[in-house]
Amino acid sequence: MTIFSAALLLFLVMDPVGNIPFFLTTLKNLDNKRKKIVILRELFLALAVLVIFLFFGRYILNILQISEPSLTMSGGIILFLIALRMIFPHGKKNGDQELEGEPFLVPLAIPLIAGPSSLASVMLLMSQDPTRWLDWLAALGIAWLASGIILFLANSLSRFLGSRGLIAIERLMGMILTTIAIQMIMEGVRKFLTL
Repeated sequence: MTIFSAALLLFLVMDPVGNIPFFLTTLKNLDNKRKKIVILRELFLALAVLVIFLFFGRYILNILQISEPSLTMSGGIILFLIALRMIFPHGKKNGDQELEGEPFLVPLAIPLIAGPSSLASVMLLMSQDPTRWLDWLAALGIAWLASGIILFLANSLSRFLGSRGLIAIERLMGMILTTIAIQMIMEGVRKFLTL
């Protein structure tokens, strides 16, 4: 996996376009200047959590005695389920509950940016080849920056694309993520059969 393909995977899993409506709803009572400060804060909190899981997630996997083929297949299944929700959405998204006051860490940083699928994806990348940690960190940085730009411009993008445009882009991202998920499942099966 190249840095670009890893960054694309993480970007799709973070689903910044799909998160725009949830960010706007959660931050609707804040003025524009405060919204930008909160979005930046939540983005950096999410990045910190993702970096921690990137570097220390494999130790958790070792303690739990989870093999690489198991992680690859389960990661593929999780991504597939997320992709299906992106293509065929229903109900509220995880973490989309009404909270009093300004959000802190939950639900914007976790689980909307650094959700279970993002955390599983960074652990999967590192477990595949720990020697390439700098590549995985760069991929995470690229995906985080691209997601951050989209979320930082959420108001403008929402007005420009409209609700139908946002839905169309999220469905397209879901279809791409579906093929990545199937590839991960096939790769996990291949690794398991060669053990």
